[in-house]
Amino acid sequence: MKYFKKLVGDRIYLSPMNSEDIELFVKWLNDFEITDYLGRSGNSITINDERDYLENKRSSNDAVQFSIVTLEEDKLLGTVSLERIDNINRCATLGIFIGEKDYFSNGYGTEAIKLILDYGFNYLNLHSINLNVMDFNPRAIRCYEKCGFKEYGRRRKCKFINGKYYDSVCMDILKEEFKENFIKNKNQK
Repeated sequence: MKYFKKLVGDRIYLSPMNSEDIELFVKWLNDFEITDYLGRSGNSITINDERDYLENKRSSNDAVQFSIVTLEEDKLLGTVSLERIDNINRCATLGIFIGEKDYFSNGYGTEAIKLILDYGFNYLNLHSINLNVMDFNPRAIRCYEKCGFKEYGRRRKCKFINGKYYDSVCMDILKEEFKENFIKNKNQK
């Protein structure tokens, strides 16, 4: 089996990332339609770059990364992660992207975020999870708000993309603001 059902939701599950998927990740990370929204279009990613990144993150204690996979077809859609995990202050930064464009705006990202929030708050004992999103991405901002994130500030005109400067919106969610259970395969309810 290529993927493992670590965190199971309604339509997707989160699996530890598989090194066999590096070429697909590289394809996605070199596509402007995806990377403009991540604020990373100025980067060119090679297979070796991505392999090194995944190996360093896998051996690091300050990140957990998952592939987002459909339950029905075992199709890889993207990735979601908690990075810069700080165990003293109990906080982390959320990262997510859906690479399969046919799956944009269909709730898969929302479900992946809710699964990783449940995991972060109820298994990793985090207190706060933050993220940054580009101000020209209202679809993502709505998704984050639906998951319970609130804007707490912004870095003005800090990202240069396609000839223009854009704001980075800073959002976070606290443990006490997240009350639901989304992981379907929990043993303890």
